[in-house]
Amino acid sequence: MTEAYIYDAIRTPRGKGRKDGALHEVTAARLSAVTLNALKDRNNLGGHAVEDVIWGNVTQVMEQGGCLARTAVLASELDQRIPGLAINRFCASGMEAVNLAANQVRGGAGAAYIAGGVEMMGRVAMGSDGAAIAVDPSIAMETYFVPQGISADIIATEFGFSRDDADALAVESQKRAALAWEEGRFAKSVIPVRDINGLTILDRDEYMRPGTDMQSLGALKPAFKEMGEMMPGFDQIALMKYPHLERIEHIHHAGNSSGIVDGAAALLIGNAEFGQRHGLTPRARIRATAKIGTDPTIMLTGPVPATEKILRESGMAIADIDLFEVNEAFSSVVLRFMQAFDVDHDRVNVNGGAIAMGHPLGATGAMIIGTLLDELERTGKGTGLATLCVASGMGAATIIERL
Repeated sequence: MTEAYIYDAIRTPRGKGRKDGALHEVTAARLSAVTLNALKDRNNLGGHAVEDVIWGNVTQVMEQGGCLARTAVLASELDQRIPGLAINRFCASGMEAVNLAANQVRGGAGAAYIAGGVEMMGRVAMGSDGAAIAVDPSIAMETYFVPQGISADIIATEFGFSRDDADALAVESQKRAALAWEEGRFAKSVIPVRDINGLTILDRDEYMRPGTDMQSLGALKPAFKEMGEMMPGFDQIALMKYPHLERIEHIHHAGNSSGIVDGAAALLIGNAEFGQRHGLTPRARIRATAKIGTDPTIMLTGPVPATEKILRESGMAIADIDLFEVNEAFSSVVLRFMQAFDVDHDRVNVNGGAIAMGHPLGATGAMIIGTLLDELERTGKGTGLATLCVASGMGAATIIERL
C-alpha cells in the first residue's frame, strides 16, 4: 500500500466565538480561504497540485452550508480545477477529513490532498442545523438522548471523577497553553489572520484565561445541573439507561469544558512522489486511522474504544505511543482516557487543549494532529496518537510517526 505523509500543517488562532470575538466579522468561507492560501504559499503549490480539498464543518447551514469546501476553494487562490468535499462527523470532522485524505492517497486515488476544517461558532450557532436524534421524539426516546453536558457528567459519575478532579485538569490546561504560547511552541503552525488592508486581526489564541485557578473555578455553578434535574429532566432519562447509578453528579461548568471559538486548520497530505515532484520533505507518516460507534447516551467515551481499535489494527500497544492529544471537550473525557489506559498526564495534551484554547468543532481534529506533529518535532519523540469524542456516540483516532 502507498504511504501517506504529512507535508505541512497549519491553523489559525482561535477567536472567541462571540460578537466581540476578533474573528467575528470573518466568514467561514473567508477564513477557510485564508488557511488554504497560506498552505499553498508555504508549499509553492501551483495549478492542479492536489486531487481535492476535504473540509470538515459541523453546522452546515447558512454561510457554512452549500458544500463549504468548494466555496472555500473558489474563494481562495487555489486552481478552480480542484474540487471540494464538505464532510461532517461532528467534533471529529477535521480529523476525519485528514484520515479520509490519507486513505485516499494510500489507495492510489490521487497523489495529494488538502484536508482540514473550519467552524465559525460565533456566526453560525452550534445546533442551528437541527438534529433528528434530539428533535425527533421517536429516535430520542429509543436512544435515551441527553445533551453532551449531561453525558460528560454521566462519565464523571460512572467512573468516579470529582469536581476537584475536573477543575484541576482545567487549571493545568490553562497553564500549559500559556506556557506553550510563551515559549513559541505554536509558532511553526499558527498563521495570522489579516483584513483586506493587510492589518492583523488575530495572531494568538484569544480564549485563554491563564489566571485561572481552583478558587476561581470553584465559584462557578454546575452548568448542566438544572437541565438535568428539572421535571421531567435528562437525569431521569440517564438513570433509566443506567439504573445502577443512584444519581448524576454534575461537575462540569464553563471553566472545565471546551470553549466556543472560531478557527480553521489544514494539512497537506500526499505520497512520496508528490513530495519529490514539488521539492517537499515529509514531516510525518500517517501510520493508522480509526473510527467507531459507541453508546449514544454516555456519548463521549469514544476515545477509549477508538484507541483500542487503532492500536489493535496497527499492531501497536499503548506503550508504543510517546504523546497523546485527546480533545478536551470536557474534563471527564480526558480523565477517562487516562484512567482507561493508565497514561500519565505528562504524555497527554502537553501544550494544553480545548478547555484553555477552545474547540472550533469542524477544525479541532485537524488542529490537534498539527499540534501533535509540532510537539513530536520539538521534543524529538517518534509517535503520537490524536483522538476525539464525537456527538451521538462515536470516536475517531489517528496515529502519526515523525520522520
